[in-house]
Amino acid sequence: MQFDIVVLTDNALLALDEQDWYSRQVHLEDGLVASALDKQGLKVGRKDWAEPGYDWAQCRAAVFRTTWDYFHRFDEFAPWLAKVSQTTRLFNEAGLIHWNLDKHYLADLQQAGINTVPTCYIEVGDQRTLAQVITDSSWPDVILKPVISGAARHTYRLQTDGAAALECTFAELVQQEAMMLQPFQHDILSQGELSLMVIDGQYTHAIRKTAKAGDFRVQDDHGGTVHRYEASAEEIRFAEAAVAAVPFDVLYARVDMVRDNRGQLAIMELEMIEPELFFRFKPEAADTLAAGIARRLAA
Repeated sequence: MQFDIVVLTDNALLALDEQDWYSRQVHLEDGLVASALDKQGLKVGRKDWAEPGYDWAQCRAAVFRTTWDYFHRFDEFAPWLAKVSQTTRLFNEAGLIHWNLDKHYLADLQQAGINTVPTCYIEVGDQRTLAQVITDSSWPDVILKPVISGAARHTYRLQTDGAAALECTFAELVQQEAMMLQPFQHDILSQGELSLMVIDGQYTHAIRKTAKAGDFRVQDDHGGTVHRYEASAEEIRFAEAAVAAVPFDVLYARVDMVRDNRGQLAIMELEMIEPELFFRFKPEAADTLAAGIARRLAA
């Protein structure tokens, strides 16, 4: 075996660019994970998940960290995942990744008693216009996005009277992929979105993401900002319960939540593939992750 475990990234982030704050941040956090794994006595590497010709059977395990190009390359990622999972232990496991890729999982959480943001799914080939879909939902202010997406890809906020400008885009998208419609959660504009990290079943730390003025997207790709946050006991219980409701072994999860339009805590998303876990705000959480991996590999 060449490595006990490989920290997975994407090719664009493989080399450190000292002049780029984003590259420095990625390498800081991946470095914290690698160092924590090394302290567990594991031989650690770091690789592009799509490295051409690499024999992944040379790794006992791999942990997804900054593979942030996978949703743009899903036609490559899906077969890669199927192949590599046959020879290499993945964290999180392939079954959980498949489940978490498609935001239909929110319906599973709702059925398990976890409050989620209300969601209307628009399946591939739906013949309705976007205006009809919005009218059918009876929500006056909505978010439209694909069920498989990341970094706010094709994410739009609109009202019924604004649907006309997106009808062509919507018609093209829904012929290729399922979409989802949700009522816009107004607390995002005033309070932002909370992200609670749950590692090995336990809450470790939290951040609050806020959108820039005039936008609703909290991702830093769109000008959002990240703030340290002290989660309440209620928020911690809710996050841990949401992760416990997942029908797979969850090593790590980022629980993105808001106060919904009724004032209740609600899941926006559970990020369990390659979420940014903000280890720079709580470096010890990387040790919790590494200990969870070491225990699973020793079992």
